[in-house]
Amino acid sequence: MLHAGHLRDRQPTGAAIGEVDWPARFHALAQSARDPRLRSYYAAGLPDGKTPVQDVPLLALDVETTGLNPATDGMVSIGMLPMSLARIAASQGRHWLLKPRVPLRDDAVTLHGITHQRLREAPDLDEVLAELLSQMAGRVMVVHCRDIERQFLAQALRRRLGEGIEFPVIDTMELEARLHRRPGPPWWQRLWRPQPAPVSIRLAASRARYGLPRYRLHHAFSDALASAELLQAQVADRFDPQVPVAHLWC
Repeated sequence: MLHAGHLRDRQPTGAAIGEVDWPARFHALAQSARDPRLRSYYAAGLPDGKTPVQDVPLLALDVETTGLNPATDGMVSIGMLPMSLARIAASQGRHWLLKPRVPLRDDAVTLHGITHQRLREAPDLDEVLAELLSQMAGRVMVVHCRDIERQFLAQALRRRLGEGIEFPVIDTMELEARLHRRPGPPWWQRLWRPQPAPVSIRLAASRARYGLPRYRLHHAFSDALASAELLQAQVADRFDPQVPVAHLWC
């Protein structure tokens, strides 16, 4: 239980559907951000929430970490690739190994295979931040369990810049939770009526329900690709590509 991937069975928490006016929020943040890289990122803006999701620039994103707690753990890799509902630009994707500012525990190494030796020459996040934000600018992130990417990136920037980062996401785990984690029957019915085991909304299990192939787990780039493909399958199966992005982002 020492890796971010294990949190992906949890039903996400956060803003309700459509609660945040993200374009307006980015406009305000562009005025208040102190770091010039963050100001440029926010100034790039976002599509209006009424924009059909098929017309929204997307970026699949995944991070691997030293543990589960953003306050005490750090990131060891980031994977991302531009996408839309029509195509995934894997050749334009990026994968960075990052030197964390906290110790790398042996049990985390066992899980994601990123060793102390591989990180010896890795850059600090601050060294790749300008490129990272350039890739994110103007796009809506696609993730599987938004608590991971949002909290770890925000905390990493607070450590380095004294201010965090905000961004909208389409959370493929949350989309699965809408279907499979509905409220159950009243407690008194559960006393005498057998209940089915909860459906897993982890990334691999979710992909299997749509007939998608199994990929290597706990690798930031392949997990980002897996989330990108999962979103495409979810929209094709359960949503209209014309659905406003505000119905999917949070």
